[in-house]
Amino acid sequence: MTTLSTNSSRPLWQRLLLRRLKFIGIIAALLIVVGGGSYVFAPQWLMQANTMREAMNAQLEKHSVQAGDTQWVYYEGGQGPTIVLLHGFAARKEVWLKVAPMLTAHFRVVIPDLPGWGESSRVPNASYNIDNQAARLNDFVQTLHLQHALFVGHSMGGAIAGVYAAEHPQDVAELALIDSFGLKFKENDFAKEAMSGKDPFIYDDRAGFLRATSLAFEHMPNIPGRFIDVFVKDNIKNRAFIESTFNELREDSQVNALQSRLDKLTMPTLGMWCHDDKIIDVSALESLRNGLTHAPAISTSVLNGCNHMPQMEKPQEFSQVLTSFALQH
Repeated sequence: MTTLSTNSSRPLWQRLLLRRLKFIGIIAALLIVVGGGSYVFAPQWLMQANTMREAMNAQLEKHSVQAGDTQWVYYEGGQGPTIVLLHGFAARKEVWLKVAPMLTAHFRVVIPDLPGWGESSRVPNASYNIDNQAARLNDFVQTLHLQHALFVGHSMGGAIAGVYAAEHPQDVAELALIDSFGLKFKENDFAKEAMSGKDPFIYDDRAGFLRATSLAFEHMPNIPGRFIDVFVKDNIKNRAFIESTFNELREDSQVNALQSRLDKLTMPTLGMWCHDDKIIDVSALESLRNGLTHAPAISTSVLNGCNHMPQMEKPQEFSQVLTSFALQH
């Protein structure tokens, strides 16, 4: 006498459901194995996948264009008035991905890797100081027809945006300077070390990365160890460029590159700072206000609970201030 199996005695819908659940379980297990293996042996793949996810969420597409001596790689997305976002020293376009979704909802957003940084090209032995980067930015603007945009620069990118705006005021509708380099400010510990020649943005291990990161963040981001290893490897690979550019920016003409041109800014200007910025002290905001003798409108905003990276630590507040400024003008 033959005994029916438990499976065959189940209704068809149950058997189909069990098969689907088993299939999903196998796929999940494979993803765990592949993901775990990628984390251990190729963490850069996971980082790239996450970056692609964030860019897609922000409705950004990656493009490249030859402008001047640089092959520029940049994100672009959204519709409306144009905003150009420029990152700071030893950074890249991805630092803007947290605020990008809130901006592409109202604006056309263009986010380049500045020449020499990120995925944009680099000319060996060329100068990448503020003045030369502002000239390269003009090549990018003219090539993509970005005239009459709102230019937003953070830290080193602020000095570049400001110098560009001073030299090409007819092409800049508004200017936003975020914790910007190139202004006078109350000397802090960071400035003392930097001017003595110590570059805090180079490191050889995880501890060095965490030390450098703590200079810029009020609250340290939670970054997995193997991801930190990718940053360390990239830092070592680009060590010569980081050091040479850092030394260029220590020159007097660069430290005050923006300060000496403030009277040439003739467009509405926003200054946004973190109250507790340990790199560019918030006193720079007063220098900015006092120097803007020909700007038709001056707006200032101080954010609490962040250090030097408001676009990453306070993305919602950052976006609200920037959007309000843009819409006012």
